[in-house]
Amino acid sequence: MTFEHLTLDIADEIATVTLNRPEKLNALNRPLQQEILDVCHRLKHDDGVRAVIFTGAGRGFCSGADLSGPLPETPDRVPWQQLTDEDSWVGRQARAVYTIDKPTIAAINGIAAGAGFSLALACDIRIGSEQARFKTVFIERNLSPDSGMSYLLPRIVGQGNALDLILTSRTVDADEALRIGLLQRLVPHERLLDEARAVAQQIAAHPPIAAIMSRRVVQRAWENDFDAQLREEIHAIAICRRAVNDAREQRQAFIEKRPPRFTGS
Repeated sequence: MTFEHLTLDIADEIATVTLNRPEKLNALNRPLQQEILDVCHRLKHDDGVRAVIFTGAGRGFCSGADLSGPLPETPDRVPWQQLTDEDSWVGRQARAVYTIDKPTIAAINGIAAGAGFSLALACDIRIGSEQARFKTVFIERNLSPDSGMSYLLPRIVGQGNALDLILTSRTVDADEALRIGLLQRLVPHERLLDEARAVAQQIAAHPPIAAIMSRRVVQRAWENDFDAQLREEIHAIAICRRAVNDAREQRQAFIEKRPPRFTGS
């Protein structure tokens, strides 16, 4: 599988996906949108990948929809149900990243705006450099949030902060992003990818089934009541225990005082 508008590098069980339209601050045109879906599908089914990093080439992470290309779909050209369908391109992008079933890290090197902001929100961990900036944008374009932002942003920063950012469309710099929880880590710009890879390596060193189920059980906690979540935890543990070789390896490595080598089996 080859890509024109993004690059994919896989090394040491870590995949790095780089949006590669730097002249447009990695704005999302239709080909790039499709390539994001394609790369997520590939990585979801690649058992050799244990963590995924998303980042952008050049000065931006992703500036949102490319307004210099063809006009977006509008009600006079497509049925209303297509615009409101969760399987529109914005819904498909959000779902593809959110359900990739591998721990994901957004390495935010510049502006993340609109659907590009949503892309960062769909990742599990966000690491930014001092050049990271966030802007919701939608209200300025006579739109409400899409690409999963209305679901993810309040859960990450709280409803008040989310509505502040959505209704004002103000720019959030890296320091504020760290303070309100948009970023988990803030590092010097030249160390951004090194830090993202270091975190990915920490994740990749753990049992892969346990990582997948840990991610999944936390995601589902947002929708469950307490008793349902307790049942979800037991179900997830039961799946983890099916990886009997990894359980055996963990015990053997402890006895032999060496780093474990997990296989996901």
